[in-house]
This record gives sequence, C-alpha cells and structure tokens, in this order.
Amino acid sequence: MQIETMLSDQITRYLDLATDEIKLTGENMANIDTPGYRAVGMDFEAEMQRAMYGVEEDREPGKIRLRPEGNLITRPDGNNVSMDRESLNMAEAQLRFKTGLALLKEDYQTEMDAIHADK
Repeated sequence: MQIETMLSDQITRYLDLATDEIKLTGENMANIDTPGYRAVGMDFEAEMQRAMYGVEEDREPGKIRLRPEGNLITRPDGNNVSMDRESLNMAEAQLRFKTGLALLKEDYQTEMDAIHADK
C-alpha cells in the first residue's frame, strides 16, 4: 500500500532538491585543489518554486539549473572554491534535508492516525 498526498509529493521534491544541493556542494569541495575549477551553485528557492509548480501540474521534475558562483576570490591557479563557504552551504543543505524528513514523517503519521482512527 502506498500513501501519497500532494504534500508528500511536495516534500519529496524538497528532499530531492536538498540532496542535489548536498551533492553539488560536495563536488565543489572535492575540486578545491583542481586548477581552473569554478564553483557552481543553485538558487534553492527558485528551484523549489519550479518543483512546486510541477507538483501542481502533475509533471515530472526537470533538471536543476546550475549557475556559476560569482563574487568569490579567485586564487592564482584560477580556482575560486572556498571551503568556508562550501561548509556553510553543506550545513544549510543538511538542515533543509532534516527538516524535510521531519515534515514527511509528520505527514505520514497524520495519514496513519486517520487510517487507525476507528479502532
């Protein structure tokens, strides 16, 4: 049996975006010593709005839009990855993911409570 609601679909997309952000940050961190590597990121809020519109329209999620991170200090080797910045991004993405899990758990608990209400 599968319990699906619009809210659970929205939270699932939220979790997918948080996971994408964690992966993206990890890629930036992994390339901190790669000459010429330029940090990339995503606008989480804009991607979330696109994802919510997709849920409402019952469409599959599209690819996230990546953007080069600007206003970062570039080292002489052409790399602009900052471990401090990426660590902060990772912490924010992990917090988003944990929040999404808590919301999904609460949504499923509400559904289970409704199923078992007449016992």
